[in-house]
Amino acid sequence: MKKLVIVESPSKIRTIGKYLGNDYKIVSSRGHIRDLATTGKYGLGVDIENNFHPSYVAIKGKNKIITELKKDVKNSDMIYLATDPDREGEAISWHLFDALKIKKDLYERVVFNEITKDVILDAFKHPRKIDMDLVKSQETRRILDRIIGFRLSKLIQSKTGGKSAGRGQSVALKLIVDREREIQAFKETEYWTIDAVFPEFKATLDKYHGKTFEIPSESEADDIIDKLSKSFNIDSVATKEKKKESKYPFKTSTLQQTASNKLNFGSSKTMKIAQKLYEGTEIGKESIGLITYMRTDSVRLSDVFINDTFKYIESNYGKNYVGYVKKIKKDENSQDAHEGIRPTDINKTPDSIKEYLTNDEYKLYSLIYYRALSSLMADAKTNATTIILENNGYTFKATGSVLTFDGYLKVYSKYEDSEDVILPDLSTSKSKLIISDDILKEQHYTKPLPRYTEATLIKEMESLGIGRPSTYAKTMEILKERDYVIVKEKKFFPTETGTEITDKLQEHFNSIINVEYTAKMENELDEIADAKYESIKVLRDFYNIFEPTLKNAFEKM
Repeated sequence: MKKLVIVESPSKIRTIGKYLGNDYKIVSSRGHIRDLATTGKYGLGVDIENNFHPSYVAIKGKNKIITELKKDVKNSDMIYLATDPDREGEAISWHLFDALKIKKDLYERVVFNEITKDVILDAFKHPRKIDMDLVKSQETRRILDRIIGFRLSKLIQSKTGGKSAGRGQSVALKLIVDREREIQAFKETEYWTIDAVFPEFKATLDKYHGKTFEIPSESEADDIIDKLSKSFNIDSVATKEKKKESKYPFKTSTLQQTASNKLNFGSSKTMKIAQKLYEGTEIGKESIGLITYMRTDSVRLSDVFINDTFKYIESNYGKNYVGYVKKIKKDENSQDAHEGIRPTDINKTPDSIKEYLTNDEYKLYSLIYYRALSSLMADAKTNATTIILENNGYTFKATGSVLTFDGYLKVYSKYEDSEDVILPDLSTSKSKLIISDDILKEQHYTKPLPRYTEATLIKEMESLGIGRPSTYAKTMEILKERDYVIVKEKKFFPTETGTEITDKLQEHFNSIINVEYTAKMENELDEIADAKYESIKVLRDFYNIFEPTLKNAFEKM
């Protein structure tokens, strides 16, 4: 029996081929093979009047691949569609099925979250058919993006200096422009702090007669200092043990944020390297996927990985370092389709395979590996000490923290800021008085919220529900490519064009280009995938608002 496996990426062929053996022929579609045509009304490739029926054509340069795939299908008795395990991958499988005219009883859909021998072989034992709800969700997203992208971009090009507008990018740009305006409008306020300096530590003025207060001017700071003596009463010394939990394993957004902050990687660079680690790396004589699928909004871990990792921790660090599986808070925007991002084999430590990786691959694999490992390690423990001093009704506070058990920080400390602040042991002091060396005042000014970085913008988009794992990196790149933002010291500054486009869109499209509407649409796409919502209704409801608004904008903008 001739068996054909179609994957998206050619780099998967070698890895999967080794696992499946000679009974299978593995070929690649090299990503999408079809997209919406640019014919019909407004060149949308969508028949608006006929329930938004899409017309698909081969992507430029893909005809040769399609012809070759058709020959492979014709010469095979069974076809396995093994594209990526997300909605886009499901849509690609459907396009292959439809374009290659594969018979329903001669194909199976195979899904795997990691490219390792056991997982691949198990996936082929449990095939299914194409999930048309997932396909419909992705198709609806594509049609929405086409309508907005073509129609709104034409408006923007004719009325402004901009090149494009889009469902996600325009809302992200609005966040950047709004933040810039907050910064420009911000009026700083002066305030002062007072510190009592002692030989081994310093304490900061905290309250007056038990109430917090502010010091708005230097004269008021001087008045307070005049009322203080250099002798302070030791009011209390409290030490208690505190636990510090490890973080969850990575999902797409947190991987992009942490790689930006710790490795200085842009989101697109992070995803390209992660894709390579997922698809397969030559390690000695074997080709193996090193991490699980990198587009996910879940932090779940498989039971097999958890059990293997617990054994690894006990064997390498000791029983007291074995942690627990943290309870996962349900995120209403999470699809939870896959596991979190983790190494496929906890025994493949970064240093053991360093020679097979590029420097950037090694850095990112190390980050992913130690984040997943640390998530299953014991809490770190600290002794947190608080000293309260009293002086003429004013109380000063000093806090310190000493690590007593490193726990998960044993492996993750390089990625987390954690320093001991040691205070003297005043609890054993016979005297209830302590003499300061000096009392100092310092001037400060309030600061506005900082400009967005890639990391903080992705975090904000995720929290607002206006992005999904597959969209963050693309949105960042479009904003930069279109010259709507410039990046200085990792911070986003809107350009004059970016600001103009935002203002024009808000003037005419504030009912659509906003956080609430975009988040609502993302939720509706999720509900289509779960068979809870009709795709035609989503498209029609949107178009009935969008098209009249657009026509008005063409006249009045």
